[in-house]
Amino acid sequence: MANLFSPLTIKDIEFKNRIVVSPMCEYSSEDGFATNWHLVHLGSRAVGGAALVITEAIAVSPEGRISYGDLGIYKDEHISKLKEITDFIHEHGAKAGTQLAHAGRKASHDVPWKGNAQIPSDQPNGWKAVAPSTVPFAAIEEAPHELDKAGIEKIKADFKAAAVRTLAAGFDIIEIHAAHGYLLHEFYSPLSNKRTDEYGGSFDKRVRLLLEVVDAVQEVWPASQPLFVRISSTDWTEGGWGIDDSVALAKLLKDKGVDLVDCSSGGNVMAKIPLKPGYQVEFAEAVRATGILTGAVGLITEPKQADEIIQSGQADMVFIAREFLRDPYFPLRAAHELGYEDVKWPVQYERGKWG
Repeated sequence: MANLFSPLTIKDIEFKNRIVVSPMCEYSSEDGFATNWHLVHLGSRAVGGAALVITEAIAVSPEGRISYGDLGIYKDEHISKLKEITDFIHEHGAKAGTQLAHAGRKASHDVPWKGNAQIPSDQPNGWKAVAPSTVPFAAIEEAPHELDKAGIEKIKADFKAAAVRTLAAGFDIIEIHAAHGYLLHEFYSPLSNKRTDEYGGSFDKRVRLLLEVVDAVQEVWPASQPLFVRISSTDWTEGGWGIDDSVALAKLLKDKGVDLVDCSSGGNVMAKIPLKPGYQVEFAEAVRATGILTGAVGLITEPKQADEIIQSGQADMVFIAREFLRDPYFPLRAAHELGYEDVKWPVQYERGKWG
């Protein structure tokens, strides 16, 4: 039976355990460039024993950023610092991943510590957001521009070009961000997609862009390296996307050769979400029944909780975010608390091991 510290091999990549540093926006970039903040933030989690460290959502175009402070991978000059980061992650026994993203109608926002409000397109640090339809996320926000066919082709080309740069930067895995109300989620949810062309209406038409983005990435991403997709498993809203839709989508993604579905939820509309520890794990379990690997995420904070998710077969990996902000060395602490004492520490830290 697998446990939290069992290795997992996906294609040609072996992960030393099942613990993943989930993408967490840092809003600490200028023009998309990574900085020493990202090196230390991501590198310390590799030192802390995670098997896979994934960057924050990294924009495939300038207009695909959530804020002016987001990481980007929309020009070749971004590669150098990202390569420095992946090299450091690899030196400390972890694998490096990046989450390719486009914010869609949730773009052009201020950073959280300055209020997080949308910045109008005619203001400094603002730009016109794009979306499947001219439906803003909130009534007080500027309506996005509806993508035409040329705009959709640009989206696919941007993801493809970003995947080329991802490989050059030394990343082991790509996660396509199709969750949390960002562009690809906006297309597959009927709450935000009001189109009547081949990209709107029926389930098959609404998921089309996501599947075409997967195809575009796979044209340049090595078949030997894993490809993940993060989805929002439910909109938590009547008439919206639901878990049955997610299961159907997972079957299509599996047929496409996607290796793992990272099962999050919400973010596309204002909704009442019943928060509790592990509240999204059931979605990972339902999607996993299709035969595809899954990642569980959402208020996973305790070692025993994470271990039980893997041991019970609810998911294949656990994606942890906020707990890693509190404790970069969560895996080392978890190994001690769970009795997996053969887990290696960095030699520089060995004298700090619990007795």
